[in-house]
Amino acid sequence: MTTPTHDLPTPAGGPDPGGSGISGGPGRDMDEPPKGASFVSYLLRKLGGALTSMILVIVLGFFAFRMLPGDPVLKIAKERPMSPAQIAELRSQYGLDKPVIVQFWDYLVGIFTGDFGESYVYRKPVAALIGEYLGPTLLLTATAAVIAIGLGLWLGQLSAWRRNSLFDKIASSTSLVFWSVPTFWLGLILLMIFGGTLQWLPTGGMITPGLDPWSLAGIVDIIKHLILPVITMVAVVYAQFLMVMRASLIEEMSEDYLTTARAKGLTEDEVRRKHAVPNALLPTVTVVFMHIGGLIAGAVTVEAVFSWPGLGKLTFEAISGPDLPLLQGTFVVFSAIIIVMNLAADIVYRFLDPRVRRA
Repeated sequence: MTTPTHDLPTPAGGPDPGGSGISGGPGRDMDEPPKGASFVSYLLRKLGGALTSMILVIVLGFFAFRMLPGDPVLKIAKERPMSPAQIAELRSQYGLDKPVIVQFWDYLVGIFTGDFGESYVYRKPVAALIGEYLGPTLLLTATAAVIAIGLGLWLGQLSAWRRNSLFDKIASSTSLVFWSVPTFWLGLILLMIFGGTLQWLPTGGMITPGLDPWSLAGIVDIIKHLILPVITMVAVVYAQFLMVMRASLIEEMSEDYLTTARAKGLTEDEVRRKHAVPNALLPTVTVVFMHIGGLIAGAVTVEAVFSWPGLGKLTFEAISGPDLPLLQGTFVVFSAIIIVMNLAADIVYRFLDPRVRRA
């Protein structure tokens, strides 16, 4: 990890002002990539890995959902009387009468042209449905992510600095309890207590019908609808950030540069905020980016419990079909978000940690 430079001596292995070559060569900074290393080549490697993952996701997204029980055409036929000829015509309309390899080719062409097909249930283009439902999902998950990251990192660094104290034991044990609780179960409990018994908050949806979402009353109403699903997501996720931050900071607390900082007369709070915490944040970067993508993918359960009109609820409804085009489209979108977040974590981490730049 990089050694803080707040009025501290140059760390071992840093630049050699005298050009003696002890630190790797005349005037060379060991924090820089070695000769021949290139950010472009590093980026290309990571992009190649992300592209490979995306290809696997696309292939899996086609074949996995065709293994689900149930026939979408027969389910539609049960909802209204249809003759065998009409059923055959409907199967032909959806392309389900074609050989699997032909269906797969049509699916690939649609993916790369932005045409995910038409939903069996909604009778609308899947791409349009995803665009319509993506906004509420981003609002929910972004709000939950900001609160979970802030709360987890703040409690994590306090727990580490007060290791084995009563505060540390309560904060760590509480977070682990919430981490182990099933998301849907916690959501249902909150819904029954605050939406049913106490009737303090709305029980579902995103906004009360008839309200303008851009008016002051509409914005306040959306915030009220956000409270319970956000609390559910935050309670289950923040422990991961807390535990990673706590472990990372405890490891930093034994480093010599903190002893030097204290010897220079800095208070414990200054040592923690200006020196220990910035270095301890490095290992959490990957976790943060990975779980931002995971939060969006994990919204399926929360949105289904609270009837939140987002991609999660859309996916849950598509599974009951099964609505194959809609399932494939949402699966690709969720997977793409996770892959992009992982790629962003690799790139940001390379800038923050010189050891990655030298690898």
